[in-house]
Formats: sequence, C-alpha cells, structure tokens
Amino acid sequence: MSDSIEIKMLNKIKKAKRGTLFFTDSFAATGNTKAVSKALERLVKSKEIYRVARGMYVRPKNDKYIGIVLPGIDEIAIAIAKRDKARIIPTGSYAMYKLGLTTQVPMNIVYYTDASARKIKIGKQSVTFKKASAKHLAYIGNISKLAVQALRSIGKDMLTDEELKKIKELLKNEKPYHLQHDLNLAPYCIRKLFKS
Repeated sequence: MSDSIEIKMLNKIKKAKRGTLFFTDSFAATGNTKAVSKALERLVKSKEIYRVARGMYVRPKNDKYIGIVLPGIDEIAIAIAKRDKARIIPTGSYAMYKLGLTTQVPMNIVYYTDASARKIKIGKQSVTFKKASAKHLAYIGNISKLAVQALRSIGKDMLTDEELKKIKELLKNEKPYHLQHDLNLAPYCIRKLFKS
C-alpha cells in the first residue's frame, strides 16, 4: 500500500518540470498525511527529491557544470504565496538587494503578506512573512514596489545621492502606469523623491 502511494507521488513529481516545488499537501489526494510524510521521507532518502524546508520538497534541476540546483528564495516565497493564494512584497534589505543597492544577501528575508505571518528556515537563511495591510500590498510595479520598500527601509535622512540616482535610473524602466499607480500609494516623502 505505502509503495503504491510512493510510486503515485513519484509519478506526479516526475510529470512536473524539474525545480517545481511540492508541499506535503500537494499529495493530499494520494493518501493520508502520515503515509504521505513517510513516502516523502523515503523519496528524500533515495535522493529522488530534496527537502527544501519543513513540508517543502523539490526534484532539483541539474546543471552540467555546477550539479544540483535548488530553488532560490524568491521561487520558494512565490510558491508559498501561490499555495496560500496570498500576495507578497519583498521589504527592507532584501528589496535593496534586489534593486542592486547592496550586494549583501540578508540572512533574514522579510516579505509583507496578506496571509498568516510565519517564519521558515531555509538552509542558513530564514524567510519571514509579515502580515501587512492591504495598502502595503497594493503596489503593482516590479521596480517601483521594490523602490518604495527600499526607500522606506533606508529612510530619507540616510539616503545617499548615489542610491537616489540608482533608484531613479531603475525607475525609468518601470511601466508608466505602474509607476503612477505606485506613486499614489507611496508615503508623501517618497512621492516627493520620485517626482523630483
């Protein structure tokens, strides 16, 4: 019985493209929670899949030069948001990193979310989902939403001319409608910086 559950699960995993993230509840239709957990343990042991974090698994991509490639933080966060039907936005030092304002990858990455707050350990890093108001999650521009979060983190008094220049350059690549939409949501002091 448990063998057939494992085979069904492995078939489902192999049908998906490599790098696809699976959660324990991705296999809810295959068997009860205990049987699924045992099967996942065996699949990890046999190196068919890798455990990314608690309750999260992947059949990793394989690169001919670097070998096994596990999903990045963004892929993991997006998969969690998709599963929870939630919106997420990177904040603070991670927004700064994604914009190229810093080269240092933070150890604790924080996303605003409209789902429940939680912290997930991924290797040496941790991802924190912080419950935020609908206004904080209403930004739609890929660059402008990061710029707003980065500027909120830096603070207008600590912002250097170089950082401001880089943000303005990046914002030239934002869709005008998205930029205007996000400008209207941004705090007054950030709106002033954008408009200048």
